[in-house]
Amino acid sequence: MDKNTTNQNPPAGHKPLLHIASDDTLEKFQSKMAQVRVKEREIETEKNAAAHAMPYIDLRSFPIAAEALMLIPKQQAQQLQAVCFLFNQDQLRLGTVMPERPAIDELLHQLQERHHAEGKVYLVSQESFNNALKLYDRFPTIAAIQKGVSITEDDLNRFKEVIHSLELLKKELEIVSTTDMVTLTVAAALNLNTSDIHIEAEKDHIMVRFRLDGVLQDIATLPKDRWDKIVSRIKLVSALKINVTDKPQDGRFTIRLQDGEIDVRVSILPTVHGESVVMRVLKSMSEIAIEALGLNDHTKQILTKAIGMPYGMIITTGPTGSGKTTTLYAILKRLNTQKVKIITLEDPVEYKLEGVSQSQIDPSKDFTFAKGLRAMLRQDPDIAMVGEIRDFETADTAINAALTGHLILSTIHTNTASGALPRFLSLGVKSALLAPALRAVMGQRLVRKLCEYCKKPIALETTQRERLQNIFAEVAPGLSVPAFDTSTFYGPMGCTRCDNLGYKGRMGIYEIYDITPEMADLISKEAITEHEVEANAIKNGMITMAQDGVLKALQGITSLAEVLKVAE
Repeated sequence: MDKNTTNQNPPAGHKPLLHIASDDTLEKFQSKMAQVRVKEREIETEKNAAAHAMPYIDLRSFPIAAEALMLIPKQQAQQLQAVCFLFNQDQLRLGTVMPERPAIDELLHQLQERHHAEGKVYLVSQESFNNALKLYDRFPTIAAIQKGVSITEDDLNRFKEVIHSLELLKKELEIVSTTDMVTLTVAAALNLNTSDIHIEAEKDHIMVRFRLDGVLQDIATLPKDRWDKIVSRIKLVSALKINVTDKPQDGRFTIRLQDGEIDVRVSILPTVHGESVVMRVLKSMSEIAIEALGLNDHTKQILTKAIGMPYGMIITTGPTGSGKTTTLYAILKRLNTQKVKIITLEDPVEYKLEGVSQSQIDPSKDFTFAKGLRAMLRQDPDIAMVGEIRDFETADTAINAALTGHLILSTIHTNTASGALPRFLSLGVKSALLAPALRAVMGQRLVRKLCEYCKKPIALETTQRERLQNIFAEVAPGLSVPAFDTSTFYGPMGCTRCDNLGYKGRMGIYEIYDITPEMADLISKEAITEHEVEANAIKNGMITMAQDGVLKALQGITSLAEVLKVAE
């Protein structure tokens, strides 16, 4: 064999001297080198800016808001190689690749004159500018931006055939433009009395869901390639940062209708597959009244007496989403007259109340419920609402305020009204102060109302009958136990009027007690239990939430299954 002949089959155990990189490895290497080159150009741009005594910024990571970008149309930005990356009430900032051009000075002067703001020019690299320029393509034209979101009666009429049917809505959402998709979604949510709109980026698609009467319902599945434009449109109308995708953001916008305005609170959260958007539709205050809460006569009597007091504390309890805030606003609406000063401390402010001073806490600035309440009391209020009592400091301040001539409304997180007193004592408040400060404690839940057009009589199951017996094992004096064997309960069926859900609308079920001398004696023990509180409250006339719910089920307002699901 010729000594120059290459051996095609190297011996076992032989290791090649040269390793050929795979396509994947080579691609990663090239990507890494590209990143290195971009970083080098950024360093060079920063040095160049320093040499010319001007500021520098890297726009690749800067959160640019839509209201800043829209100050310069895309065509002009391309021509001048300049973008506005920051704009607020009194300042604006431009980023440009060529700051020496006279046209940049003229642009800055025009923007300063037009918006009465102090301006400054920053040097940016070409890559940084190109990154900012791409943001223009993530939302509609400048004309559409300037129009913003203003859902009118015309919009509702344009989609009136669609928003009355979930099936038609699903089909329409799949074909409309991005701008119309957001408008249609909100319009449908208003028509269906939706509390929350969920738009979520999944791995391969976008999911649109409505929370109808407390239950999430799938509305539509959209192609994933529409996500950037959809989320950018929502951020745009909510005044959020379009190119911030790795941090939570909160905003809001207003829907303008002929008969008033409706606020929508927007929350955006980064997720594995993109972002999750939740829009909370805040009800009109005209819909909130004590009469509309669904209180039974006993509960209404105690609550009316409590809110008629010039001072003291009224507490509502229940988990998140049980309607506590709505109840407090209904009380405030009843009490809101020219003769009293009302201040609220909320997280966040949900409804706007004319004639009421509303303040939102901000823990990032050390503006907490406790500190806000102390500041609020220096404003000489007659009535104060504190969104939630979470700690000793807030509880102690609220109790002392209630004892010194103020009517205090607040909430506390417990499952039942009976759990509120042990919860207060566990926070460390003095029992000798708690009893005289409290006027009433109310627990509540929300249940779905049966559709009037398709509800049907149902037969009780054995387990349901047993649970009913337990619910009415202890009853308030004067409350008779229903004859369940001969009573009629109703269940959901589903029809076109309720989108085949069987339910339409919600109402509250409640329990309430005031502080009797006997209850005050229990509080003084300090080791009081939830069961002791409940037994004493029932003895003095309290109808429990579960009992209130069952009585409403017997009236055909809701189903027994709904009551048993939320009240036990």
